[in-house]
Amino acid sequence: MRTEVRTVTPELAREWLERNINNRPLSRQTVTHLARAIERGEWRLTHQGIAFDENGRLVDGQHRLEAVVKAGLPVEVLVAHGVPRAAFTVMDTGRKRTGRDALSLAGETNSNHLAAALRGLHLYITAPDAHWSGKAASMSNDQLLTVLDEHPNMRESINRGIALHKATRLTVTAAAIGWYIAAKERSDVDQEPWFDGLVSGAGLSESDPRLILRNTMLGMAAGQRHRRKDDSREHLLYYLKSWNAWVEGRSLKLLRRSPGEKMPKITKRSFTEQTLDSSA
Repeated sequence: MRTEVRTVTPELAREWLERNINNRPLSRQTVTHLARAIERGEWRLTHQGIAFDENGRLVDGQHRLEAVVKAGLPVEVLVAHGVPRAAFTVMDTGRKRTGRDALSLAGETNSNHLAAALRGLHLYITAPDAHWSGKAASMSNDQLLTVLDEHPNMRESINRGIALHKATRLTVTAAAIGWYIAAKERSDVDQEPWFDGLVSGAGLSESDPRLILRNTMLGMAAGQRHRRKDDSREHLLYYLKSWNAWVEGRSLKLLRRSPGEKMPKITKRSFTEQTLDSSA
């Protein structure tokens, strides 16, 4: 068996795909995912590549080759020749590296929560009114790292999200995103009273948005056995509606989501003295 690094052009990829015999079924979704990564310049030369058996038949790499064809761009790939056909049964049986893995390898803490929150933040920015599940929520590991580079304060927001989750059952993702975008877009607002009131619920009037949000989330958690994949989007919607009411000094009676309701934006209205605390 021998290996080499080759620049694989779309033309060469088509030629090699003609040697594809008895390979696993092709996943068009995987091909599209890889092709988009190539188009974004995220392709990297790694130990994973293309493999041919003793008879020159393609035994590994059909998705990478199809992606090169779809993207129409050349990439560098490690190519192995003479791989024993018997080795085919153990190829690709390992666990795929997740966003959590990529962040952990980059030295990040709370990598599982951070990966989910970065995906949610990306969706809030690019497609706030789409469902946060399925293809819409799919991101490459390189994309996650790019979002983190653009929004480094999400690291600290995760800590806030974890604390709010423990106190109110808001998802960590929704709480972290809500905290981050409010702090980012309204730096004139001291968020500590919001955080403290939401965590403890102590001394708040029954119409205080913090208490309404807290009670709504705790009530939903108590009556919900199974979580949906897009719970974080719904929780973020409630978070932002409550935060906007709090920062504007408005009372709330209840929180509800109308069918097709769009994701709220952070209010731009001037910050006023809070009068909702019974201690104020």
